[in-house]
Amino acid sequence: MNKDVCSNFIYLMTNLEYDSSNKKYQIIKDDHFKQYCSNQNCVNELEKISAGCLYLFNEFFKDSSVFNSVAKSNINIVDYIIIWLSYMLNLKENNDGTSNLTYFYTTNINNDKYTNTIDGVEGYTSYKDLIDKKKDLMDISNENMSKFYDAFKSLCEMYTEFDDTNKNCTKCSGKAKEFVEKYKNLNENSNNTEGSPYRKILSTLSNDYNNLKNKCDSFPTISEINTSTNTAKRPEQASAQASEVTLSSSSIGNKLIPVLSIFGAIAFFLGIGYKYSLFKSRKRSRKQHLREKVKNKEKLDN
Repeated sequence: MNKDVCSNFIYLMTNLEYDSSNKKYQIIKDDHFKQYCSNQNCVNELEKISAGCLYLFNEFFKDSSVFNSVAKSNINIVDYIIIWLSYMLNLKENNDGTSNLTYFYTTNINNDKYTNTIDGVEGYTSYKDLIDKKKDLMDISNENMSKFYDAFKSLCEMYTEFDDTNKNCTKCSGKAKEFVEKYKNLNENSNNTEGSPYRKILSTLSNDYNNLKNKCDSFPTISEINTSTNTAKRPEQASAQASEVTLSSSSIGNKLIPVLSIFGAIAFFLGIGYKYSLFKSRKRSRKQHLREKVKNKEKLDN
């Protein structure tokens, strides 16, 4: 992240907007966008968004010269392009299923404007290739993307307002406080799990803020990435753990069955032994009674 990168984003945000009254995207100045539209006339709604997207890619990754001088070979800028793209698409009602990243990717990213080779750059063949390396970010919900957009916009405004020559931090100190508050809320979100696309963007925002804070000690410190939320389990993790619990319970049950069988057998034989002992005792008692009866009779006869 640097001032040149953010200046291009701010220019785009200012000149390509969504008009909620007529529910259409509106290009304020088309000087930099019309070249990406059919016949240099942006009429189709998705074509307008694609024009803005291509504008950003051309400004940052057009060739090796731009890739190194503006983007500083940093492809994390693609994170911010996807955030902007998702945010803009989500502004429009999705009644026909066309205002979402998946549809946009299928209908626009696969065309030659995105698949043309980037000259002189090794490791990244095209704009589509750059997007594909960050494709997992498209799994982030619309709601969270909007929150990321708000934080990113505050960060970009800080970069454009910061006077790098005089190191004047006062002008953007208010934006720094805004960003830290937004970052805090993002950091506490339950989607902030280890290895998730959500955390990847959070990490990118954190690094870019701290790079600017290193020049402005007065800026508030952002909290470390919250690891306490990583206990929130993904569906496959929860399923695996549920299986482990089931298997564990089954294993315990299997171990208890023979133990209970042994105790049952012991109780059974003890019961038989008790009854047999009681029977013998009663039998001895009857014999003793008969002996005494016979003795008494003999005494009477004498």
